[in-house]
Amino acid sequence: MKLRFLALAALSLLFVSCIEQKQEGVSLVNPTLFEQQSQASDVQLVDVRTPEEYAEGHLPNAVNMNISDVSFDTKIATLDKTKPVMVYCKMGGRSAKAAAKLKEAGFTTVTDLEGGIVNWKSEEKPIEN
Repeated sequence: MKLRFLALAALSLLFVSCIEQKQEGVSLVNPTLFEQQSQASDVQLVDVRTPEEYAEGHLPNAVNMNISDVSFDTKIATLDKTKPVMVYCKMGGRSAKAAAKLKEAGFTTVTDLEGGIVNWKSEEKPIEN
């Protein structure tokens, strides 16, 4: 019983520390703030979903860089590391991974859309096809 408790406690600590590391240096914002910040002229808005998902509808002015594509690292290298990068996916999982990769690559300002495009649509924000 004691061993199970210790194992559970260790896993809990590991889980919490992973979450904190993933969010370090990345702003996770709601759709309203994301929309406001994305209006800045120097923002690089990146949709990290598949091309098929992107074609079904995406945020205005977003470029598609599929995080699951082997060329993702090459594509993000074309972005300006000194300008803000804003990322989103369907629900937030893939964009969190993309945000972490961007920070590791040296991008200074990275913002992730909380809840992804699902949350964006639920607040009736604009979508392009």
